[in-house]
Amino acid sequence: MVAGEAIRVAGGADLEPVTETLWLAFGEDPLWSWAFPDHSRLRPFWRFLIAAALVHRWVWVLGDYAAASVWIPPGCEELSPQQEVELEGLLEELAGARAPELLELMRRFDASHPRRPPHFYLSILGTHPDRRGHGLGMTLLADNLARVDSQRAAAYLESSNPANEPRYEERSFERVGAFSTPDGAHTVGTMWRAPRSG
Repeated sequence: MVAGEAIRVAGGADLEPVTETLWLAFGEDPLWSWAFPDHSRLRPFWRFLIAAALVHRWVWVLGDYAAASVWIPPGCEELSPQQEVELEGLLEELAGARAPELLELMRRFDASHPRRPPHFYLSILGTHPDRRGHGLGMTLLADNLARVDSQRAAAYLESSNPANEPRYEERSFERVGAFSTPDGAHTVGTMWRAPRSG
């Protein structure tokens, strides 16, 4: 752990600052810049996903929101059926005529996601731009993975930026597949980390 940078589980009161950190963290991400060319529209989308995940008690914060991670634990759904309907409406509101492309992208995320064996799903991980360059995101990830390992569980993520894949590989994730945006402009790598003893 970085000196003075505590890691804790986020609660409901953390929704807005966690959203702010992760929204800013993805300002130059190739996939999400494609999905939301107007970066301000990514914020309500991220807020929706983070709010849905908070109930599982596996959203983590490092320090004063220097970095944050959003996980879905084994046996939990990322979104309820009602939330899936709400997400479609939100994307239609945010993307307008491009909503069908974004909905297709969401379907590709879902189709690529393994159902078994049970695993922890890393939905979002990011570092506040003001705190980049000090390894804080990877420090948070290492802490989270130690907790995953203590349960002898697997982990899964999608990498929206190919430049990040070597960082995940250093932490024992392996690329197991990929899918593209509907126009073929961007590729998302899918990565799996086998269970190990904690």
